[in-house]
Amino acid sequence: MTKDTKSLSQLKQAIDNLKQQFDAEAKDDVSSLQNKYLGKKGLTNDLMKGMKDVPKEMRPTAGQLLNELKENLQHQLELLAEKKPLKNTHKIDLTMPGIKLKIGHTHPVSQAMEEIAHIFERIGFTRVRYPEVDWDYYVFESLNMPPSHPARDEWETFFVDTPQHDQMGKMVLTTHTSNGQVREMERLKSKPPIRMINIARCYRRQQDATHTQMFHQFEGLVVDKGINIQHLKGTLDHFAEQFYGPGTKSRIRPFHFQFTEPSFEVDFSCHICHGTGKRGKEKCKFCKSGWHEVGGAGMVHPNVLKAGGIDPEEYTGFAFGWGIERTYTLKEGLNIDDIRLIYSGDLRFLEQF
Repeated sequence: MTKDTKSLSQLKQAIDNLKQQFDAEAKDDVSSLQNKYLGKKGLTNDLMKGMKDVPKEMRPTAGQLLNELKENLQHQLELLAEKKPLKNTHKIDLTMPGIKLKIGHTHPVSQAMEEIAHIFERIGFTRVRYPEVDWDYYVFESLNMPPSHPARDEWETFFVDTPQHDQMGKMVLTTHTSNGQVREMERLKSKPPIRMINIARCYRRQQDATHTQMFHQFEGLVVDKGINIQHLKGTLDHFAEQFYGPGTKSRIRPFHFQFTEPSFEVDFSCHICHGTGKRGKEKCKFCKSGWHEVGGAGMVHPNVLKAGGIDPEEYTGFAFGWGIERTYTLKEGLNIDDIRLIYSGDLRFLEQF
């Protein structure tokens, strides 16, 4: 404080001058005003530094005046901050159309599940869904799998740590949708006809470019009087054409499954080379042989029918099933060489579908 402001009246005059100066500059940026008037090197601080020059008896009054000045300026700055628009804020034209938000879509596996279900529903199948955590009895025992079968080994199957049931055995994460076969027979009180399509998640202890520990599978089951292999083959051909396009054929090769007899591996003709295995003079790089192996099928084993309370002397049936991810990746136009990409969550991949 200078000599001119040593008296109380001079201090009041200096405060009034500072207020007038602030009012004149109130249109400036709020942060600049804050620094200029209330900052460490601000004008208010300059006045307060001069308190040492004020007579002792006047210091309490002078201090009160300076504190009131500081509070007044702070209040004025807060009001200005509320009224003033932020720097670089653009005006909003309410007549302009809004920004279109991105809309998600169904996951490719879900798309495939719905398409598969509709194909079979149109020819009389009923879509069902049975437990993904089920008893050993439905997953293995009722499907004619002996206790020594490799699939019942802990190296192949996820067992749930829960007390074992006296009749049903251990609890497992289902390794296939075939657990729905006997359950469907029980649901219908062992009274065919049965036309079931069971779609659910399955779990196995394997993971690589063509396998994941969790995957989806669909299981078809037909039981009625007079059902034979021709009905099975016709159903497979129908699905091949509906899912992959006209001209796609199915092929069955002898194989072995515990729950079907006879059993078959199912192949579909390649849509790139149309089953020839060649593109021009070279081998088809997509299939190598003209066919893609997709899964298994066969005539329902008599022991499975008996487990479901159905007389195998009166009724026969067929079953088929394979992975949805594998089935989907064989569609024309897709080039998915690593099935794990489907569950990677990578939007660059998923937004293509």
